[in-house]
Amino acid sequence: MISDKLKSVILNELHLEGYEINDETQANQIPGWDSLNHINVILAIEKAYNVRFKRLEVLKCKNIGDLQKLCDLKTTS
Repeated sequence: MISDKLKSVILNELHLEGYEINDETQANQIPGWDSLNHINVILAIEKAYNVRFKRLEVLKCKNIGDLQKLCDLKTTS
């Protein structure tokens, strides 16, 4: 289940207050999350969680649930 923190970071970066996203939501299903904003969203997540992602790690994420798992992995190790 995605955390309120991750949801907030994504929605704030894309200026989408109150938009519903869940574990299965894919980036292309979220308004405004295009190839240009993708970098901004990832950078905002890195800043919020104080982590750095490798490019391949992000590419392996198929949905928001995968991105949450990656954040959890980075913050617990």
